[in-house]
Amino acid sequence: MNSDQSLISARSSYSAPVVFGAGASIGVLGGMIGLGGAEFRLPLLIGLFGFAALSAVILNKAMSLVVVVVALPARLAAVPAAEVAARWPVAVNLLAGSLLGAWAGASWAVRMRSSTLYKVLAALMVLMAAALVVTHTTSLGTLDLPLWAQVPCGVVAGFGIGVVAAIMGVAGGELLIPTIVLLFGEDIKTAGSLSLLVSLPTMLVAFARYSRDGSFAVLGANLRFTMTMAAGSIAGAVLGGLLLGVFPDLFLIPALAVILLISAVKLARHA
Repeated sequence: MNSDQSLISARSSYSAPVVFGAGASIGVLGGMIGLGGAEFRLPLLIGLFGFAALSAVILNKAMSLVVVVVALPARLAAVPAAEVAARWPVAVNLLAGSLLGAWAGASWAVRMRSSTLYKVLAALMVLMAAALVVTHTTSLGTLDLPLWAQVPCGVVAGFGIGVVAAIMGVAGGELLIPTIVLLFGEDIKTAGSLSLLVSLPTMLVAFARYSRDGSFAVLGANLRFTMTMAAGSIAGAVLGGLLLGVFPDLFLIPALAVILLISAVKLARHA
């Protein structure tokens, strides 16, 4: 791991209620749009809690994993398991690329200079903002590709999503859901469940790669912080889900996109 990526502990500076509240706030934002909110949590870990870029990514990945594991049973309850299982080729197609992408992305992240990683994260935040706007403000159709083109496109898209998810420490649903709709013609609800099935093994592969470089030391040093914020994220996501539809997308989505863009600018300027 790059020597610039110091493991900064937040335990002595912030109380559990503050950490839980921060996680809950992020969870509410994500829950209101049907996502986990990890893209909003990352700049908070860096800007508010003072973690170095790589440490923040690994903590974010750990919390994203917890949120996905909790969300998966609830999501499968909303969409019949048999219906999701019948679409296993879609998940396998994307996993063929995303697992390789997650390994590659984590490998690149641990080798980047800290200053470079901040800029890469900033660029990816802009990508997430664009994906958020496109997914929630436009009617996604399908590309209707023949099978011989659909399969390699799925692998390539999966690889790119795996790279982004590993570098940012997110589950990748913001990119997986529109990809599943566009490439495979699934409805948004089914795409959401399939995205979780792809996200879980993809995150585990990224974790396995990060563990090879001693990067997990930040988790051991901040385990209570991580679990407290993860608990807040889950509670907030549930509340956000209950608030789904309370705020119109015409207001909510641009506001969240602006938050991501402001965060991107701050990350790009981070010393």
